[in-house]
Amino acid sequence: MTGVAFALLIAAMTAWSVIGRALFQAPVQGDVEMVQMGIALSLSLCLPWCQWRGGNILVDFFTQHTSDKTNSKLDAVGCVMLALMYAVLSWRSAVGAADAYLSFEASMILGLPMWWAYACLSPGLALAALVAIVQAWQLALNGSLPVVHTDFSA
Repeated sequence: MTGVAFALLIAAMTAWSVIGRALFQAPVQGDVEMVQMGIALSLSLCLPWCQWRGGNILVDFFTQHTSDKTNSKLDAVGCVMLALMYAVLSWRSAVGAADAYLSFEASMILGLPMWWAYACLSPGLALAALVAIVQAWQLALNGSLPVVHTDFSA
């Protein structure tokens, strides 16, 4: 939910910048830089939730007529592959953060240190990898994932 809140803040800042540019010729300075960094952070924070809820796109054209057991095995393999991808992205984001820190890389307009953006990506990606590994384990042991119940209605 943190990722969604952050995306909403970025959307509000973008609206403020557009209104400021249109009505007062005074946009938010560095708005594009903040949007790029903010949405990247937001997406990395939403990935674990998406993985946990099974929100990734599934293409079942070839598997729609296979057995549930076969589908579970293929889903487990898919979870392992996603976990590997998330882990590599998390690792490389951390390495990129270290390189950006050592080279004093900064954004063009605001001069924000770029290592912040890279470093913020790594935890969300690592958590998504952990979720995918747990799901692969559950699929291997039980043949299915537990049903996720979330009700945010008040």
